[in-house]
Amino acid sequence: MHAATLAASPHNTQPWLFRVGDTGIELGVDAGRHIGTIDPLRREQWMGVGCALENLLVAAPALGWNATAALVPDVAAPALAARITLSRADARPHPLYEAIARRHTHRGTYDPGRVLEDSLFAGMDALAEGLPDVALRWLRTPAERARAAEGVVAGTQAIIADREQSADSWRWVRADWQALQRHRDGVTLDAAGLPPALLALMKMLPGMSMESSDAAWLDATRRVHVATAAAYGIVLARNPRDPAQRLAGGRLWQRLHLWATARGIAMQPLNQMPERADREATTGSEPRFGRLLAELVDSEAWQALMPFRLGYPLNEAQPSPRRPVEDVLVA
Repeated sequence: MHAATLAASPHNTQPWLFRVGDTGIELGVDAGRHIGTIDPLRREQWMGVGCALENLLVAAPALGWNATAALVPDVAAPALAARITLSRADARPHPLYEAIARRHTHRGTYDPGRVLEDSLFAGMDALAEGLPDVALRWLRTPAERARAAEGVVAGTQAIIADREQSADSWRWVRADWQALQRHRDGVTLDAAGLPPALLALMKMLPGMSMESSDAAWLDATRRVHVATAAAYGIVLARNPRDPAQRLAGGRLWQRLHLWATARGIAMQPLNQMPERADREATTGSEPRFGRLLAELVDSEAWQALMPFRLGYPLNEAQPSPRRPVEDVLVA
């Protein structure tokens, strides 16, 4: 169970719940742990639960269990995501198990001069095996990378300009030690990937405000995230509104991130464009970012679930805090 709680999640909300039974585990969605207008269609929340599911399935064989999962998201049981059936077995290694404890989002500087080999992308594409409704799209040429970078920065600016979205994001920023210890979740300054000088300044500011946090985020997005990405990827789904496909997208992202961690490759979700596209869809606004995502995906069969950047990191990143297992268990 501990391995499942180390999964990725939007804004480190950790939106999962577990019920342990005689023959297995029910994995649920904690509806209260979401980021409001940042994720109005709950796309990221369901992906986060899918990440926890993948960690559980990776850890089970290494710990001496056979595990099979049945996805059960439906309108009759909206909080139930999956049922995992467990049976005892001889422990056997899983190639991704050791990476679970080391995997975390790296929001810092990547080495822009170090090229990712073609064989790595082929290896990552193969990770979608067994998940037929999700796939990966790579943006590697200078033109593709420039267009993605432009969209990420524009999405960041649009979220900051939308006071409701900005406030919903700010609620999950843990700006001081007391808040961090109280919640054990959210985005911390140490894990935010800020340039060292800016990080030191932010820590010295008394009572950091939403406005200063937004300004630091935009600065890091411009000067670190898009400026040092070696490449971009997009997790795709055939129907991004389908909860089962969102779960599968989360599974693919977690699998991909574990695989990359084992090879010294850093990754960071860059959700700004789909967050704005979802906001456009729920407010009836002009689909500026919806069109941009469709342009980047460039396929009639697939739609974007989550863009991300990847590359070789130049420094170590700090892991995000985690709630204890007992906080996510339900009777």
